[in-house]
Amino acid sequence: MGNSRLRWAVLLATSVVAFASATEAACADTGYPTFPPDQNQLPQLPTEPDLYGALPIPKPSQDAWYDEPADLDSYSPGQIVRTRDVQTRILGIPFPVYTRQILFRSNDVHDNPIVTATTVIVPGIPWAGGPRPVVSFQEAIDSTDPSCNPSYTLQVGTMKEAALAVDWLAQGFAINVPDFDGKFNTFNTYAEGKMVLDSLRAMKNDAGLGLADSGIALYGYSGGGSGSIRAAELRATYAPDIQLLGTAIGGTPGDLVAEAKYGMAQQPGLTGLGNFTMWLGMVSLAREYPDVFRPEEFLTEEGQRLLRDFQSRCLPTILATGMYRPLSEYFQPGKSLDSSPEVMKVLQDNSLGHYIPDTPVLWWHGVWDEIVPPSTVLPTIDSYWERGANLRFYTVPVPEHGTNAVTGWLPAVAWTTAILRGLPPGPTFKADFKPLPPGFPAS
Repeated sequence: MGNSRLRWAVLLATSVVAFASATEAACADTGYPTFPPDQNQLPQLPTEPDLYGALPIPKPSQDAWYDEPADLDSYSPGQIVRTRDVQTRILGIPFPVYTRQILFRSNDVHDNPIVTATTVIVPGIPWAGGPRPVVSFQEAIDSTDPSCNPSYTLQVGTMKEAALAVDWLAQGFAINVPDFDGKFNTFNTYAEGKMVLDSLRAMKNDAGLGLADSGIALYGYSGGGSGSIRAAELRATYAPDIQLLGTAIGGTPGDLVAEAKYGMAQQPGLTGLGNFTMWLGMVSLAREYPDVFRPEEFLTEEGQRLLRDFQSRCLPTILATGMYRPLSEYFQPGKSLDSSPEVMKVLQDNSLGHYIPDTPVLWWHGVWDEIVPPSTVLPTIDSYWERGANLRFYTVPVPEHGTNAVTGWLPAVAWTTAILRGLPPGPTFKADFKPLPPGFPAS
């Protein structure tokens, strides 16, 4: 079994190196191709919230259950505002699990009180021998409207990562699925970590769930990894009452300055897909930092019009609208985000590595990633390692961001299952090989 796995790993790594070498040779004379030759020419797409308006389940903006209480200041982080039982659906089909939703108080990036929700799913499989373990599953929400959050999409059956949680449910584990982007639908800020931790406090505070003493593991990929690893970083200082057994993440940017520069610029070939990230970032950060991210100061009229179109969308149409549409093409003359010290400070303040997780971490990243290049991640990995993090990092010898959401998921399930069942997290290691040639796009 071990030799077979090793042969596959060697084969995959060899294939990636061969692909990189062939591509480099093919492009040596002509330069890297740009595809499509012009910017994104898609017409304005309908928004997911508009489509959800036709469903019988009210959107969060129309559902009073999500309203914050007048005395929210008096609530402590993780304190429950209200609860309800709902039906979980996958692809619109009712799923036979018990589901409770909790509205709770948390804090935004400026430590102002906010409310957000979490959904706790408990399978009907009996659990004996101690408290039922919990996987806190942070979906890659990456959206700008509350109807894209899992507390809503789990009810209507459109949560895009729902199938990935089924393996843990089949083992009898409970699943905590927080709306960790909050009312602003934040994106890659430390507020995400606060909301994840406070969702776990709320889950533990609900006596009816019986999960107050459960072992907890965090899981997330891409935007979900952002919320997970920020929760792991903040645990010791923000929520030492939450006892984590470990965190498994992948595909998550570490250096937001580098990620922003990559996402803003025109990129060749498939790497142009990554342009959507900075439209999403501009919308979200303008809500959290309105005095710093000022669209009217940075963007042309056309850029501001496009940004208004991004205000209420879920990931699928944000990606389709923003791909091959570099934000840098819509700056006013002489303006750019990377020339603003205030913008750079916000990105630096929210980049990973300000804190080191004090619990075990499993982290993976693809050898080539058109959305989150490894170069935006590996310096953070180096910093974690040098500062003594309890880290297991490996480069997956398979390219492409979406592919590695599944490639890394299998080891993540195995590892989180082990630690939730009381096994040790295993030795630390740092396997960050880099077979692609220098300067290769999205490397």
